[in-house]
Amino acid sequence: MHPLLIALATSPAPAPSPSLREGLSQDQVTPGLLGFLLTAFIVVLTALLIVDMVRRIRRVRYRAQVEEERMAAAEAAANDGAAKTPAARESGRPAESPGNTGKAEPGNH
Repeated sequence: MHPLLIALATSPAPAPSPSLREGLSQDQVTPGLLGFLLTAFIVVLTALLIVDMVRRIRRVRYRAQVEEERMAAAEAAANDGAAKTPAARESGRPAESPGNTGKAEPGNH
């Protein structure tokens, strides 16, 4: 480890002011207008892809939620059919419960 510390301590420091090598101009080392336009295009394309993906994920989530509600309603309907008494099953009417008078009242479905 000691030789590594010596090598790091004796390595030359970077130049205090950045300068180009001889024979290079500023236009040869910068991306310029074409580089900026390409980068802007990639950023816009990425933003559009993210918006589209969020929309698709939301759609899948809503479909799953509707499917769960549909399955719960089907189970509730199946349980209501199983709750009928044998006599009520034969006549096709639901079983009478203490709160069920047969009258249509608000909140009594």
